[in-house]
Amino acid sequence: MSDPHPARSPRAPAGASADKRTLLTRLVEFVSPGPDSREEFIRTLATAEQRELIEPESRLMLENIVRMADMTAGDVMVAAPRMDRLDIDAPYDELLAVVIETSHSRFPVYEGERDNIIGILLAKDLLKLQRAPGLNLRTLLRPAVFVPESKRLNELLRDFRSNRNHLAIVIDEFGSTAGLITIEDVLEEIVGEIEDEFDHDDRETGIVTLADGSTRVTGDAGIAAVNEAFGVALPEDEFDTIGGLVAQHLGRVPRRGEAVEIGGLRFAVMLTRGGAVRWFRVTRVPAQAGAGGDGG
Repeated sequence: MSDPHPARSPRAPAGASADKRTLLTRLVEFVSPGPDSREEFIRTLATAEQRELIEPESRLMLENIVRMADMTAGDVMVAAPRMDRLDIDAPYDELLAVVIETSHSRFPVYEGERDNIIGILLAKDLLKLQRAPGLNLRTLLRPAVFVPESKRLNELLRDFRSNRNHLAIVIDEFGSTAGLITIEDVLEEIVGEIEDEFDHDDRETGIVTLADGSTRVTGDAGIAAVNEAFGVALPEDEFDTIGGLVAQHLGRVPRRGEAVEIGGLRFAVMLTRGGAVRWFRVTRVPAQAGAGGDGG
């Protein structure tokens, strides 16, 4: 006959939680314990990829997420000297010219001093000024969001998502404008470069003509292709790509917003990723200023 009062399992000591893992799970953890550091975790991800447990793209994203935990807004931002800004008092034609030249979708707007950011203007909102010239530009501004340089990227991404905001002004410890950062900048630290509508154009040469007449050139575009496109004679003996040539000329990898003049062409860095230049904006140097040299 069965015992009407089966023995109960011994109760765990007060304050201790019950271990619900199976014996097999605990045995596996004992034989093959989990990673004890981020570096070990990253090596574990590499092993998982080698065993075809995860795809290479998944492994890279996971690694980037781990590394992003140590990154701040100051690590990714576009520094203040290289920010494209609009003057609230500038005429419409001047504002439109800046929007076309830079191809951004959002712009910090300042009044008086360039550090006095009073709001954010969406490029598409300029159409409203064209239809109603008497409209006050101030009514089109969106509130500017300010974050410190020390703001962690994972926290910033969470804020971007919850506030449905796409751009923030980064300020330093003294409250001055240090730069700006966008949600795309943060996401690209995880997934890599987010291609836009230009990136499918002319993949073979990496050279794309923009609406304002300037040219967009990939960092890995061949020097020979650029020479042919612009009718110039950039040196091809030491480097095969434009990115390599520009880096050699500067003595380092250029940063976003920097520009350099070589062989009658001005190469302005539009986007960097993974320690290399992804896109240059290339324009011809006027004849009177044709002498090569570093630009701002």
